[in-house]
Amino acid sequence: MSSVTIPPPACMLRPLEAPLRYLFGPGPSNVPPRILAVGAKPIIGHLHPEMYEIMNDIKRGIQYAFQTENNMTISMSGSGHAAMECAVFNTVEPGESVLVAVNGIWGERVAEIAERMGANVHRMVKTPGGYFSNKEIEQAVEKHKPVLFFLTHGESSAGLCHPVDGIGDICRKHNCLFLVDTVASLGAAPIFMDKQNIDILYTGSQKALNAPPGTAPISFNERACHKMFNRKTKPVSYLFDMTHLSNYWGCDGKPGLEESWKKHKEVAAYLYRGLEDLGLKLFIPERDLRLPSVTTIAIPDGYEWRELLAYIMKHHQMEMTGGLGPSIGMVMRIGLMGYNCEKTNADMALNALADALKNCKKSKA
Repeated sequence: MSSVTIPPPACMLRPLEAPLRYLFGPGPSNVPPRILAVGAKPIIGHLHPEMYEIMNDIKRGIQYAFQTENNMTISMSGSGHAAMECAVFNTVEPGESVLVAVNGIWGERVAEIAERMGANVHRMVKTPGGYFSNKEIEQAVEKHKPVLFFLTHGESSAGLCHPVDGIGDICRKHNCLFLVDTVASLGAAPIFMDKQNIDILYTGSQKALNAPPGTAPISFNERACHKMFNRKTKPVSYLFDMTHLSNYWGCDGKPGLEESWKKHKEVAAYLYRGLEDLGLKLFIPERDLRLPSVTTIAIPDGYEWRELLAYIMKHHQMEMTGGLGPSIGMVMRIGLMGYNCEKTNADMALNALADALKNCKKSKA
């Protein structure tokens, strides 16, 4: 390959600088130093056990902030728009009726999102700053028979905090889900998801929560979950499909065994091919009898297995082991399991083995 012809831009050759600003607009807000400091902590893998502990803590924090006991409570990657789309995409199917209260920009956004995915959208419209009485809402719900009614609690484009009491009761009376946007209001104005019978609630991280932008807490109650998981069609977005997100967050009661089994089998097969390419012999000849999580290699002729393993540990900071009990002196073992079950890790193991085979002395025997 020829050398690069496009030089690095000048901006890459100097440190990043960000000015100190007092963010007194509608968001984002200034992030406290304590929160900024957390960003300097080490990165860990998304499947590490420590990550699941952090996610559980986040979930409990959202439940507290939302005042809900909903199990289906997560924090999405993305802005408040991500949660907005997630809520609509998962609970509404093409052709279904949706009612949107529009008294500023966020109602308009939800209406457009619902229209783009094929819903039959009906708008209740007020000028910015106007609010809807419960009587007006019930009349519109009775008329349009929506599966979902949307309301912005904190309409930042107009500076309005909309009353919520009693609207959830109206929606339940008419078998309609109540979706509420609290991006600009959560943490700044009272909201009680369970007590106010809100079926779906979401917010953003960068406003009153004083966190960096990029995460969007969202919660679904049992009514909303029943609608989501009994739909006839798949959501239009794969990224925002709650059947995947809820499994990753451990909210659906399913450990994801089938996917885990499949992944271990695929990574093991990848490792087998790499080992054979190195001229190594797998100890278990029948593929279907091999344990996907731990692969055993017959000790290569002429090598001292302890020397190979010691070399790999010293030069690659990587643990592999010999046999155990009756298999001592017969095999070396590579375990790629759980969050280590990745093809990139298989490549690292193969590279370490190749290096050891090259640099460790073979006996004359």
